Amino acid sequence: MAEPSAPRTTVRRLAERGVYHRAAIDAVLDEALICHVGFIIEGGPVVIPTIHARSGDVLYLHGSPASRMLRSMRSGDEVCVAVTLVDGLVMARAPFHSSMNYRSVVLFGEPRMVDDPDELWEAFTVLTEHVAPGRWADSRLPNQKEIRGTLVVAVPIDQASAKIRTGPPGDDEEDYHLPIWAGVVPLRLEAGAPIPDPRLAPGIEPPPYLTGYRRPGTDG
Repeated sequence: MAEPSAPRTTVRRLAERGVYHRAAIDAVLDEALICHVGFIIEGGPVVIPTIHARSGDVLYLHGSPASRMLRSMRSGDEVCVAVTLVDGLVMARAPFHSSMNYRSVVLFGEPRMVDDPDELWEAFTVLTEHVAPGRWADSRLPNQKEIRGTLVVAVPIDQASAKIRTGPPGDDEEDYHLPIWAGVVPLRLEAGAPIPDPRLAPGIEPPPYLTGYRRPGTDG
């Protein structure tokens, strides 16, 4: 296991669950559909859920130029981004030892506004593909009005750590004989059948990447 790159990314509570490999961090960022962004505005903390997408060593966030979150990032003040995937309910014999199996990432970074046209296009592409791989090539691409109406921010992935719990419950030794069921209830995000737009033209079927929709990293 790699060592943390900075004291602030070191997992202290249940430190054995800390993971610092970039591959593990990237896998969680890539599988999660939503992140939560923490920032300071008007002297107080705010946390906003939003869509994200990773490209190499950068995490992209986007939204309206009127977004309070994105506008606050023009100052370059550091933000905190967190994502969590819940994989199961861990049912111990005692509530104190019950938990969840999860994979999470917390990263810190100084955001920058994306102004370069080529990088903007790359950000639009990866944000679309993050949600539904294959959708970008199957879409009417952004026009100039839509590009001007979208603010994109890049956060470097250089101060990050993952925290992961797997496996069965860990009860007190004297409780293992109790006649109480214990174990793990697996959880996963599963897509249902696509629901067509009421104004969809006749004869258009959903594309294969939606009928067989799976998040990266999930079992088929």
